[in-house]
Formats: sequence, C-alpha cells, structure tokens
Amino acid sequence: MTAYDPRSLKAEEFIHDGEIRETLAYAEANKNNVELIDQLLEKARPKKSGKGYTCAGLTHREASVLLACEIPEKIEEMYRIAEEIKLAFYGNRIVLFAPLYLSNYCVNGCLYCPYHLKNKHIPRKKLTQEEVREEVIALQDMGHKRLAIEAGEDPVNNPIEYILDCIHTIYSVHHKNGDIRRVNVNIAATTVENYRKLKEAGIGTYILFQETYHKDSYLTLHPTGPKHDYAYHTEAMDRAMEGGIDDVGLGVLFGLELYKYEFAGLLMHAEHLEAVHGVGPHTISVPRLKRADDIDPDDFDNGISDEIFEKIIACIRLAVPYTGMIISTRESEKVRSKALRIGISQVSGGSRTSVGGYAGYDEKERPHDTEQFDVSDQRSLDEVVRWLMENGHIPSFCTACYREGRTGDRFMSLCKSGQILNCCHPNALMTLSEYLEDYASPETREIGYRLIEKELKRIPNEKVHDIAVQNMEAIRASNRRDFRF
Repeated sequence: MTAYDPRSLKAEEFIHDGEIRETLAYAEANKNNVELIDQLLEKARPKKSGKGYTCAGLTHREASVLLACEIPEKIEEMYRIAEEIKLAFYGNRIVLFAPLYLSNYCVNGCLYCPYHLKNKHIPRKKLTQEEVREEVIALQDMGHKRLAIEAGEDPVNNPIEYILDCIHTIYSVHHKNGDIRRVNVNIAATTVENYRKLKEAGIGTYILFQETYHKDSYLTLHPTGPKHDYAYHTEAMDRAMEGGIDDVGLGVLFGLELYKYEFAGLLMHAEHLEAVHGVGPHTISVPRLKRADDIDPDDFDNGISDEIFEKIIACIRLAVPYTGMIISTRESEKVRSKALRIGISQVSGGSRTSVGGYAGYDEKERPHDTEQFDVSDQRSLDEVVRWLMENGHIPSFCTACYREGRTGDRFMSLCKSGQILNCCHPNALMTLSEYLEDYASPETREIGYRLIEKELKRIPNEKVHDIAVQNMEAIRASNRRDFRF
C-alpha cells in the first residue's frame, strides 16, 4: 500500500488516490461549516506587504472545502477574493497567444481526441518547414508574438528532431515588424534528454495536460499507445525540470472524470512541484471536453456546467495565487468574460485548431477537416483585443520575463513580492502599442490609445513612466520595436 508523499517522484505517491478520497470526504463533511469556510477565505485573501501583496494560498484539502461549499454568499465571496488576487498579482493585464498545430499524426488511442489512431477518415497532415513558415507569417500578420505549438505523438512522423526544426523555423521568421518571441510547447511526455534539447532550442513553457488524475479512468481513456503509461505521463514534469525547463504548465480535461477528484489531483501536482523543485507550475490550463470530428461530449458522463466551471477557476486562483491561468477558445465569449475577472491571466485569440489552419484563410474563414476540437469563440484577434479593452483589460503581447531570464523560481519570487508589477505593466502597454501601430483596425487603435493614456498614469515609478512614454513614441514614429524592462 503506497503512502501519500508530495516529495516522492513516484506518480502514485504524489497523486495519491487515498489522499484524494479522504480530501473529498473531508470537503463534503465541511462544505457548510461556516466557521471553517470563513477561516479559509481569510487565509486566501491577499494581504498588503510593503509595496506589494502576499498570499498564503490554500492546500488541496482546504481548496476542496471551498469547491464543495454550497452557501451562495460564501461562493460570491470566493469570487470577490479571486478577483482581488488576480488584480494584486496580474493587474488588469491579459496575455494573448495562439496555438499552432504542426501535425495530427498520432499513435495513441485516446477516446476523447479525434487524432486517435483508429480514426481513419480524418485527413492526416504534417506541416513542412515551408508550411510552418507560412503559418508563422499568417500569425505575425494577425499580430501574435507568442505561440503554443501542438503535435500528436508519433515517433516516426513527429520525432523530437521535427519539433526542434519547427521551433528553429518559427524563431527564424522576421516578417515586416513581426516576430514570434516565445514558443511554448505542448507535446507528449518524453525523456530528460529530449527536454534538454527543447530547453536548448529556447522554448518558453512546456505544457502537458494530465487529462485525468484518476488512474483507472486514465487507463480506460488511453487504451493503446505510449500515452497508456500513467506513471510515465504523470511524472513528465519532473523529467522536464531535470532537463532544465523551469516553466511548466499543468491542466486537466474537465469532463472526463468527476471534477472534484480532478481538482484535488491538479492541486496536489502543483504542491508536488513546489515541494520537490521549489517552484510550482508556471501556468494551469482549464480546458473542458468539446465536440470534435468523431467525439461527442455527450458520450462522457462528467460534463460540468458553466457555474461549476467558474467556481473551479475561482478556487484554483485562491489555492495557487501566483500561477498564471489559461483559458482557450474552447470557451465562449460569455464564459471567458466571467473567467477573466476571477482568475484567468492568459487567453488565446483568433485561434485555429487545424493543421495548417492560418495561411491562406482570412480571419472569418477557417478549415474544419483537421480540427482537434470545435472553437466556441471564433472572433478575430482584433475583435478579441478590442473586447478586452472595452472590458477594462490591457491586452498584452509581452514576452520580456522569458527573454530576460525571469523564469521559474526567479519569476515566482518577483511575483510573490509584488515586484513583477514594476515591469509587467509598462511592458504590456509597449507591446499593445506595437499591436495598435502594426495590426489594429482603426476602431481598435482609437480605443487602445485612449486606454494607454489612462494606464500610463498608473505607473508609480516616474523614471519607468518616462522611459515607457519615450519608447512608445519611438514605436509610433519608426519601425523600432521590442522595447522591454
């Protein structure tokens, strides 16, 4: 019988089924314990500290109590505190990115993904390096600076050498004023040696969704292929960190298993990374199961409502206050709007989930034959940028921390001390200025410069303010780009 040990490197010891079940029983027993809930909410609330804020966060067991809570006024308080935390550490900035699908060849048998090996009618496609270049130019012409590359697991068609070649190609494309400045990577679990190669290639965050932390469900949902190995998949982040990648991103696919189980497992994984490596996940993603080529979400029994989904996001924000949170175009404009207020700090925009989905298509036209999932929010990047600004957010294309070496524990220490605000706010405004000059529609440009004028007044450091103003004047007057603090 294994024992729960967050410092263990064995999957079944740091994601311990018995501990999760005890946690859920404890949460159910205390879901209406007002005294305990008030204590947990007070613990989670951000506290003023010097020039910034500090947050204690919550353990997986504490956060599970809040997730189970059914008292309406306490749930509303959770949302208010989640918004306080979000503003304390990330301000009103929202980072933008887009996925780039390289190949849908895959040898796995995942029951929830249309790329599974047995799907014989979906067209299989793998981008050549010239096609990668064309996709990058199309994304640059939209205004993107940050990509998340995606590929199925296939050692013949998508070996690590192919992924590395694609990363090199992406970084090599300099089109007009466009550059991709950060490439995040979402590919299958691999070896320490391959993670070292990815690190040397200059990747940003390594992202790998667990899909489900429930081992029996995991094995059922992944009946064939290398992804069937639960331990190898679950222990991938430890290998990535051993390989030198200090920014890693977690996530589960909500809808595959009971959400309370997944929530506890996700936070236990974050606690494990903190305990072993001294730094938790750089990001947590919250995808929900969506319809795709031969995948019907109704075939799965664990779908969650928008209300439960929002509660999950808020509780994650209370538990891991310093971690970035990502929501994709899987979700609708309405859902994303609420999620941005209660914890989300990164969103995709103008996304295509097809292999070769950008080049040759205008912003209102999209191919569907090789999509990994249906996109709910089909607005263009310009529309998403304008929507964010109209709702009081600063769209940010910033990648400065990654390129200035503020990653891993260095980023977390800055974030925890509140000092990250000294560079993130002006960096966001400068990258927004780039977007407005190079890519925005006239309406978006007008709204954007009004926002920048207002937000410049919020920069507390006079010297930083003056430098930011000078840099933005240079952006408007010339082709000089990529200013950063």
